Amino acid sequence: MASATRITGDIDAVTRLGGETVVPKAALKDFQKSLRGPLLMPGSDNYEVARRVWNGMIDRHPALIARCSGAVDVMRSVDFARDHDLLVAVRGGGHSISGKSVCEGGLVIDLSAMRGCRVDPETKTARLVGGSLLGDLDHETQAFGLATTSGTVSHTGAAGLTLGGGHGRLCRGFGLTCDNVLAVDIVTADGKLRRASADENSDLYWGVRGGGGNFGVVTSFDYQLHRLGPTVYGGSLMYPLAQARDILRFYAEFSQALPNELAVDVIILSPAGGKSFLILSICYTGDFAEGEKLLAPLRTFLKPMADQVGPVNYNKLQTGADSSTPPGKPYYNKSGLMTELSDDVIDTIVDRMESAPGQADPTVTSNVIIQQLGGAVGEVAADATAYVHRDAKYDFVILSGWDDPTFEKQNIAWLKEAYVEIEPHTIGFYSNHMVDSDEPRVQRAFRSNYDRLVQLKNKYDPDNLFHLNANVKPTV
Repeated sequence: MASATRITGDIDAVTRLGGETVVPKAALKDFQKSLRGPLLMPGSDNYEVARRVWNGMIDRHPALIARCSGAVDVMRSVDFARDHDLLVAVRGGGHSISGKSVCEGGLVIDLSAMRGCRVDPETKTARLVGGSLLGDLDHETQAFGLATTSGTVSHTGAAGLTLGGGHGRLCRGFGLTCDNVLAVDIVTADGKLRRASADENSDLYWGVRGGGGNFGVVTSFDYQLHRLGPTVYGGSLMYPLAQARDILRFYAEFSQALPNELAVDVIILSPAGGKSFLILSICYTGDFAEGEKLLAPLRTFLKPMADQVGPVNYNKLQTGADSSTPPGKPYYNKSGLMTELSDDVIDTIVDRMESAPGQADPTVTSNVIIQQLGGAVGEVAADATAYVHRDAKYDFVILSGWDDPTFEKQNIAWLKEAYVEIEPHTIGFYSNHMVDSDEPRVQRAFRSNYDRLVQLKNKYDPDNLFHLNANVKPTV
């Protein structure tokens, strides 16, 4: 075990509004004593590891990292940050592509050591600790033949995914991850631990289901589970990029009439130094024979160059994309939600992927991901939760990752230029994919629910302590 950080003097830090401050030695020592988990500073054992996040493009040096062991450590960290007016970042899984789970010169409230899940198979519910990963949730629930909607990369933090809404393979059948939240424990900006559910702090319960980290630090989630697995019908159909236009045009119509139990996502992959190809990623939770019938039109329209669809372990399906986005690699993305895939947007997507940087730079991997929504997602009213995009049918993401830093500007420029042509076809943003979170974009992320979120922010975080997120600014 690493030794406790030795505090030898005052430290310079960054304030909530970006100014400079000095935190006295005595206050630091008192804070350290109040925590059960370690307090890390530059030079501490494990500090360099603790400040690193999934996106290797992010290189920030917080003044303090409180590695919380439980809700009390979180409460004391929030109090300390508020009392000293410190810049605050909250880290769960550290998977924020924009790097908002770490900050420069402030305090990181780090929940990554707070992992665990308890399943009640009788009530079909699970309680998940706030620093847990999606893989933790799937591992525990699948042991009982249960699941709830989670994302498509198992090393993603469950908290960030859930608070932003929660797209995933099961959302068409079971709703978004946030639709399956029964209650949360949350530490708000006043340092109090609150329970939020339909019966207790119901306004806060509304806000945490899609409103992101604007209202506090969630230390645990209670989820509704559903019968599923351990085997589903799923896998991948693969096609050369030369067939992408035809496949996407067929998919645009085919995907509109699918039952809720079937989700078909699109991935166009330009691998580093290799040939681009298209994947249809499939998950069907109904009868396997019926799944064969439903997918027959896809298989007969154009013969895939690889057909890997069949009965598959659900956890294997959920971890299949993990290696494609490894931690520590630099990433950048743009995204938007769509109600349709028009011929124009299909042509734009394929044109851009035909000129992806990976063909010139052998360290670059570029992806387009079109995740199918609709189904149960659209059966919830737009104002029932903070997540508003119930009319969206697809979540479009264009993502690039690279190894050679000399190509960073070129790769980001290519991606931004591509998105300029695609953005007019979008209706707003899924906050979990947002890199640029200026106020106009945040308003497009929350659309008609934005004003209600402002009022909630005014009540629970009037000083905007929690603003490293898709930030809803208070007006008080």
